[in-house]
Amino acid sequence: FINKVDRLINELQIDGPEMMARFEKIITKVNKLITTYAPEDLKKEWQVSVQKGTVAFGSAYYNWGMSIPYMQKSGLNFTQIFEFCHNDNQKELAKLAPVHTVLLDMTVEKHPSPVVAQRYRIPNIWQGDLESGVGKAMIECDSDGPLSLMITKIWMDPHAGEVAVGRVYSGSIKHGESVWAIGAAKAERVQQVGMMVGGNRIATSEVTSGNIAAITGIRSAAAGVTIAREKDAVPFEAIRHISEPVVTVAVEPKSMKDLPKFIDALRGLAKADASLEVSTNQETGEALLAGMGELHLEITVYRLEEEQGIKVKVSEPIVVYRESVQSTNTGNPFDGKSPNRHNRFYIEIEPLPDVVVDNLRAGEFREGAVRAKDAKEIGDKFAELGMNKDLMRKIYAINGTNVLVNDTKGIQNLHETRELIIEGFNDVCKKGPVADEPLMGVMVRLVDAKLHEDAIHRGPAQTIPAVRNAVKGAFMRSRPVIFEPIQKIQIDSPNDVIGGVTREVSTRRGIIEDMPVEDGVTKVIGTIPVAETFGFSNDIRAASQGRAIWNTENAGFVHLPPNLFEKVTGEIRERKGLNPDIPGEAHYQD
Repeated sequence: FINKVDRLINELQIDGPEMMARFEKIITKVNKLITTYAPEDLKKEWQVSVQKGTVAFGSAYYNWGMSIPYMQKSGLNFTQIFEFCHNDNQKELAKLAPVHTVLLDMTVEKHPSPVVAQRYRIPNIWQGDLESGVGKAMIECDSDGPLSLMITKIWMDPHAGEVAVGRVYSGSIKHGESVWAIGAAKAERVQQVGMMVGGNRIATSEVTSGNIAAITGIRSAAAGVTIAREKDAVPFEAIRHISEPVVTVAVEPKSMKDLPKFIDALRGLAKADASLEVSTNQETGEALLAGMGELHLEITVYRLEEEQGIKVKVSEPIVVYRESVQSTNTGNPFDGKSPNRHNRFYIEIEPLPDVVVDNLRAGEFREGAVRAKDAKEIGDKFAELGMNKDLMRKIYAINGTNVLVNDTKGIQNLHETRELIIEGFNDVCKKGPVADEPLMGVMVRLVDAKLHEDAIHRGPAQTIPAVRNAVKGAFMRSRPVIFEPIQKIQIDSPNDVIGGVTREVSTRRGIIEDMPVEDGVTKVIGTIPVAETFGFSNDIRAASQGRAIWNTENAGFVHLPPNLFEKVTGEIRERKGLNPDIPGEAHYQD
């Protein structure tokens, strides 16, 4: 579905032939992606085109849509569509060509049934044995097979609470039965079962394979979770969200009577959207929402207010930066002392290679403490990325894009403090020493330790702060840097207003990488720091007289320019109630 066609007509003022030429370019790009990623035997079959009726276009905002089959069915043509848009009569067009009808017709006509689709989908989304009972049942979409359901969405019902929505790939799910959300601590009872029909939930006692089920009672359910009757069932491949939250706002209900409902709604939103992080400011008690950008958070707030009926107060957006290091203190470890002076931990830090950071960010390694029995396999996987195999086989933990390695030899009783060492490491990963921002792309190596022989003198109150100080001191010894999030940006603008558009990008520290011109329209392609995007929508509309069309996507993190380091870190620290001056390594020696 090609969206925002109304803006092509009214703002860019293109004619019919030019619009079709633009459609063809978009369709060509989509077909190239299909050729790249589709299964070999389906590359040609999955190609889309306007003529085949596998492409529709319209305006989701104004609720109208169109396709060649629907034109033939309704008698509408391009000339009439242009007239409706030019005459500001898109409401009438929506009555004649409602977008939901056009898309539903296309879906029914062109999409395969689950019985057909699961034969090629299952080998790509499930890593279990395809010759097993459950594997065969999923491939055949067999309702008599073992239950296998994947949750894809969580939404909050005003009456039923959290509703988990997902496709049943095999077997059936029934009201009142006990099931496992794979990875949860216990089985849970299904309280209600319904079938999703469009946006409606139709109550039923059972939902069989091939259908979309809506269930309640499974508190452990979240987007991407597998539901089965067996605790050790093989889960579906995890849904990976590569984009990290880069913007935070504080939210609170305007009316305190909405507080319980507000808390439940936030929990539901966090489960439904893996790109959204919900936390609490420990000092103020405010709820913090961290998302992929200003628009992402605006949509989340809209859902709170419109879908949940909770009016909220929202703070100004704040950018989430990352802390890292440029060099290493190898050969010059920093020792962190416990408060009782009886324990010392010696830490060295170094930056991880970009390829390792990319793989960690992409979810190629499971986060958390690494079990001893898994360390060899994980170490070998790191070695494939160019890391030292022997070193990485001693890995203790992974936190985001950071790793902790035990590079000591023969330290008595160290295994008894393993969990506490990991906890200290995790604390610093969440709040680095420069500005209390998360760490990124850092390897922390424990190279030596001196522990008190009596366990009572090396408990949590002694070990955790000692490790924290050791990591922070080593960090400050390794030339710390700040990374800021950036976004890719593309702006399509008429040539006669392009000067205002490029000025707007440049004054926001944007980098223009390319400006191809075609048919009177210039594409501005480049990157822009997220910190400079607040208010961009209004300003770019003003600069282009409302005629520019743009989109953005997160593009990772880059070094903050050195001339901004002191200013940005000072502002962050003051906002968090910290001394604006960054403490040096000496601060962590006592």
